[in-house]
Amino acid sequence: MKLPQILVLAAALTSAPLAHADITVGVTLSATGPAASLGIPEKNTVSLMPATIGGHKVNYIVLDDASDTTNAVTNARTLVTESKVDVMIGSTTTPNSLAMIDVAAESQTPMISLAASARIVEPVDAKKRWIFKTPQNDIMMSTAIVAHMADAGVKTVGYIGFADAYGEGWYQEFSKIAELKGLKLVANERYARTDTSVTAQVLKIVAAKPDAVLVGASGTPAALPQRALKERGYAGKYYQTHGVANNDFLRVGGKDVDGTFLPSGPVLVAAQLPANHQVKKSAIDYVTKYEAAYGKGSVSTFGGHAWDAGLLMQAAATQALKKAQPGTAEFRAAMRDALESVRELAGAHGVFNMSGTDHLGLDQRARVMVKIENGTWKLQ
Repeated sequence: MKLPQILVLAAALTSAPLAHADITVGVTLSATGPAASLGIPEKNTVSLMPATIGGHKVNYIVLDDASDTTNAVTNARTLVTESKVDVMIGSTTTPNSLAMIDVAAESQTPMISLAASARIVEPVDAKKRWIFKTPQNDIMMSTAIVAHMADAGVKTVGYIGFADAYGEGWYQEFSKIAELKGLKLVANERYARTDTSVTAQVLKIVAAKPDAVLVGASGTPAALPQRALKERGYAGKYYQTHGVANNDFLRVGGKDVDGTFLPSGPVLVAAQLPANHQVKKSAIDYVTKYEAAYGKGSVSTFGGHAWDAGLLMQAAATQALKKAQPGTAEFRAAMRDALESVRELAGAHGVFNMSGTDHLGLDQRARVMVKIENGTWKLQ
């Protein structure tokens, strides 16, 4: 090869753009099992997340944990050891997310949970510094329920929740706020997500004659206690958590859940929000994209949590790319730092302002009270 040809080739190689490493996002969700009504819209939402960030292709590896904690841990280990993911999203439920924390911390991989319990991110210690989440904390939603109960003249409350971290977490947070407001808890019952009968628990609640009942459960299994209470003639007020805010709950509960009150993220009633609500524009953006892909009326708050996780991931990756290349420990650490630095990011559920002591970063703009009327959600 002649010297001029060598120089031309060298110049061409020098000017050619460097190949960008792909960003790999590992996702584990409960697309089957008792929490499937939550996990399916989350899985659907992954397809709406960005295909590229800062010129880097984004690869999404989506696994199903079947609503099982052991599977969630196995999936998490697979994602960090075999797929070498830069960030994890998931899981759907509180027990699964809590079980994944050790894997994220040991591998130093940032994780964005789609589950509600504050215990997933609090306190921000050596392990949980790697953990973030998008759903509103139980305490934020408990406060809204208690305020609504007090305004409605409720004095006594019966509680029935899941016999796991979700049900227990809700009881602990709700009972603290209820006591401060002078509400008396007169019944405290539990049931498993897979139970098909809660007759014994419901008989105890009915015997206590509470003014209202709070069901601390999520997804379609949350309809079971309410149906049983209706069958036993309970005529007091019904409350659910934000864990039921999807159309599958309305479908399964039918007329038995009509009249129920619950706190929710604004996305559930995005079109009903006042024009000046800080989240209306971003919530409607998600609703529009989801319904274009999956049909009118198909959106749920759970998909919204995944959407917000995608927004956080995108914001963090954009910043992390300024410091390191994907696929490295340095990039994962930069992603973690960037997640903790997110400010004024409007999503489907609220405006995120993370900090070193708050890995949720949502304020009161992230909740509204909703009533189920004639099988639809009505902003209160």
